[in-house]
Amino acid sequence: MGERKRSIKEIQDYPDNESSTEENQKKMTYPKSIFFIVSNEFCERFSFYGMRTVLTLYLRNQLKYDDNTSTVIYHVFTMFVYFFPIFGAMLADSLMGKFHTILYLSIIYALGQLLLSLSAAPPLGIPAREFSLLGLLLIALGTGGIKPCVAAFGGDQFILPLQERYLSTFFSLFYFSINFGSLISSFLTPLLRSDVTCFGENTCYSLAFFVPAVLMTLSVVIFLLGKPLYRIIKPTGNVVLNVSKCISYAIYKKFTSKNEKRENWLEYADDKYEKSLINDIKAALQVMKLFIPIPIFWALFDQQGSRWTFQATRMDGEIGNFLLQPDQMQVFNPFLVLAFIPLFETCLYPLMRKIGLRTPLRILSIGGFLASLSFVVAALVQYQLEKTFPVLPSKNFAQLRLFNTLDCNVTITTHNPELSFVLESMNMWEDKYVKANGEAKWSYTADFSKCNRADITKFNESAGTILLPEDSATSYVVTQQNELYRYTDSVDKSISGAPLIRGLVYVNSSREPVSLKFTKGDATVFEFKINSISLQETSLAELKPDTYDIYLNGILVKKDVRLRLGGVYTVVGSVIGEEAMANVVTVTEPNSMHILWLIPQYVIITMGEVMFSVTGLEFAFTQAPASMKSLLQASWLLTVAFGNLIVVIVAEISIFDRQVYEFLLFAGLMFIDIIIFAVMAKFYKYVDEDEITEETIHMSQETGAFNASYHQDEK
Repeated sequence: MGERKRSIKEIQDYPDNESSTEENQKKMTYPKSIFFIVSNEFCERFSFYGMRTVLTLYLRNQLKYDDNTSTVIYHVFTMFVYFFPIFGAMLADSLMGKFHTILYLSIIYALGQLLLSLSAAPPLGIPAREFSLLGLLLIALGTGGIKPCVAAFGGDQFILPLQERYLSTFFSLFYFSINFGSLISSFLTPLLRSDVTCFGENTCYSLAFFVPAVLMTLSVVIFLLGKPLYRIIKPTGNVVLNVSKCISYAIYKKFTSKNEKRENWLEYADDKYEKSLINDIKAALQVMKLFIPIPIFWALFDQQGSRWTFQATRMDGEIGNFLLQPDQMQVFNPFLVLAFIPLFETCLYPLMRKIGLRTPLRILSIGGFLASLSFVVAALVQYQLEKTFPVLPSKNFAQLRLFNTLDCNVTITTHNPELSFVLESMNMWEDKYVKANGEAKWSYTADFSKCNRADITKFNESAGTILLPEDSATSYVVTQQNELYRYTDSVDKSISGAPLIRGLVYVNSSREPVSLKFTKGDATVFEFKINSISLQETSLAELKPDTYDIYLNGILVKKDVRLRLGGVYTVVGSVIGEEAMANVVTVTEPNSMHILWLIPQYVIITMGEVMFSVTGLEFAFTQAPASMKSLLQASWLLTVAFGNLIVVIVAEISIFDRQVYEFLLFAGLMFIDIIIFAVMAKFYKYVDEDEITEETIHMSQETGAFNASYHQDEK
């Protein structure tokens, strides 16, 4: 089948050559159905990004998976999101059409969101892990399946070429709805997660998932309401399936036809498939070869929602009175995308064009180098961040902490090693590096001569032995009794990043139980009940980072105590008769490195994304034969899926004990990968843009602006 070639000049004059006149174009109004499609897309993107923003912290903090397993689940989910578009495209093109594919898969999508929300509600008693993973699978099937259909269905609403100028405004609206939905949900859902309490917990993941579920349900309703206005085109056949059949047949013929020699292995299929199809597949494969190095970029890019979010949980998010949540850092990406695209188009790309760097593959290469650089920056931040990590018990060492619950200072003298120090009232002394091979033993004497209480001065001095097991944090407490109270302490920060606090209170009072309250204004935020008439340490409790007043036995003992992210605190106190006193001791220092130090790596990777993703889609579209454009779009989505698979493999291998090394590994992989890509690109021969087939003209009018909307959606 021959195709008549047309020059660029002819293409520019194309609408004038059609039977429709400018007067007819003016009579055609903007399709009202577009309102429903754009609104549907806003709700769907809000739903997806809102859920995904808090997903990694839900997996780790609520479902209690470790960092590596949470990372694996997150990236397996993302991989399926970009794998299922192939099936969505097949359903839409060859079986159900775009409308019914979007409708049915959106219902599955909404059910998945609802199931995820219900699984995060403890009172329901649903097996949280199992049903959460099932919900994620349904969400991946739904959002992945409709991904290749929604924008194309919007394009179907326009009659081309009569409404070509309307088409471009639709894709601008479509692109805006994607980014607007992403921006709002990336900012809002972390607040719903952290600032709302429900079911007796300090967080409310069920609400953070329920709001996206409501938005997804609303998107289905909006989409259905527009049905009377839609222009629905019947399925015309599946290009992806036809290409797969042709390639399979060519491979089969090549290995079964012993005497036949062909210039290209695809030509073995010419007895069954048309020459034009074979030639188009050849051209498509030339482009697809350049896709081979692409997955590494997505392996780096999608870690914004996993490793970079975990990195942020170790940092201080306080900005004045506002607390920036770790998962809220992801809002910088869509915000920067909206800022960089017009900036690059008006300033950077014209400058690059002047110095000869404006070709798509060169821009792609620069984007890849920027992604590598962003992970070098992330590694530098991680290196500095690790200096703020708590010192944990380790092999060959023990940790000792001594607390004093008396209202007087006590002098402690140890004889092996020789140490003497003053243990202040309501305070702590510590040694984090006690050498211990199995167990260390310290003999000690305690001097109470500075204490005035009659019940204490009956013994001016006491002696004993401190036992310190290896690889353990042991705490001893000086009390009214003539001995030290011992317990095993916990000094690591909470996995959620919230401050941890315990009570360590000596009680000698007839009033029981003794309460240790943390209040905010007139409201009691948290309360420990202490029942025994002796010393008792409470369990560690998570509180929100905030300022609290502390009441012991109904008496205000500390006012305006600031509990900060990452801190581990102990309230050391005593209740004797009707008297109460206490002090808040910091056992583990709170996060000290500010979260805004992450901004440079977000800026750099977003610059790389704009150069890489938008340019890559443009390259794939312009270089593909007209009949292969949907295949190339599907192949581009698959590079995202394989990129997430790479992260899964690295996380599962777990070859590094420090995150900084893993960041450097990805930076190195990306650097080597993009050099290989640049070499491959040097030998690529671009399609001559002065010759475009008539079919390409029609497809470019249908989907010309589609690429601009795609880059944000394909994250």
